[in-house]
Amino acid sequence: MALLYLVRHGRAAGTWDTHADPGLDDAGRGQAEAMATALTSKGPLPVVTSPLLRTRETAAALERLWGKPARVDPRVGEIPSPVAAGLHRGEWLRRALQGRWDELDRSVELWRAALLKALGELSQDTVVVSHFVAINAAVGHARKDDRVTCFRPQNCSCTVLDTRGADWKIVQLGAEGESPVA
Repeated sequence: MALLYLVRHGRAAGTWDTHADPGLDDAGRGQAEAMATALTSKGPLPVVTSPLLRTRETAAALERLWGKPARVDPRVGEIPSPVAAGLHRGEWLRRALQGRWDELDRSVELWRAALLKALGELSQDTVVVSHFVAINAAVGHARKDDRVTCFRPQNCSCTVLDTRGADWKIVQLGAEGESPVA
């Protein structure tokens, strides 16, 4: 168990509604560089990233800074979107974000369990570059809060969790703000 630095990816060049796997836009690349600079004194630390392009591009700023490759772990990836008849991915996500975990599809329940297991398996301080909902799942677990959205991490914000011991503790929440579905 360890201190986990949960970093939300930088601003993406597309949203859930328009692109399945967008990279970062210019602002997102700047956010990633600023995040890496802010974490300089913490490392070099291992970096784990979601397989999606926007997280890999965000993690690349830390890879350059620390000279160590990130490890890709699909378990810290984006929430799966089991789209019901007539709903698009973005519509599904907007509805899901307003609900509770037990109201969502079984595939989401399995994803969440795998995500929490992956985070719990990290035995040393680690930076995890992931997504809005994944970070919410970890924070909700620490708070024992069953809402899908229990806070709104900004792009490239860093939330710190202490996973040592039976109960996870929030050391510091990342910066919050409005966030489009992305």
